[in-house]
Amino acid sequence: MYWPMESSFSILGEPNRRAILGLLASSERSVGEIERRLRMPQTSVSKHLRVLREAGFVTSRVDGQRRVYRLRLEPLMEVDSWLAPFRRFWSAHVDALERHLDRLDRTKRPPAPKRTKRSASPKGRKR
Repeated sequence: MYWPMESSFSILGEPNRRAILGLLASSERSVGEIERRLRMPQTSVSKHLRVLREAGFVTSRVDGQRRVYRLRLEPLMEVDSWLAPFRRFWSAHVDALERHLDRLDRTKRPPAPKRTKRSASPKGRKR
């Protein structure tokens, strides 16, 4: 059980692979498009895609002369379920951070202008 997850984390730990997965999260993409978007050499993109494909994180299909990659959700769902018991540790911290930022926002916000009551204009009154 630990070996596959350890392997997944080592694969996901590489920043370029995470960037590729981030791009594929929105839509499938060709190798050339990934190269352009990430400004990486084709050899590097292909190397990272091969690792991701062999680990099952992406799949590919041939479209004419290009290879198009898309994200596979199953391995990411496995990582997510492995992380589930640990969420309670950081969710309390994230909630506390949100409350702290809300307090800071309120203290830095200029006070709202006081509203004055409008009196009815004599022009608008019916006689």
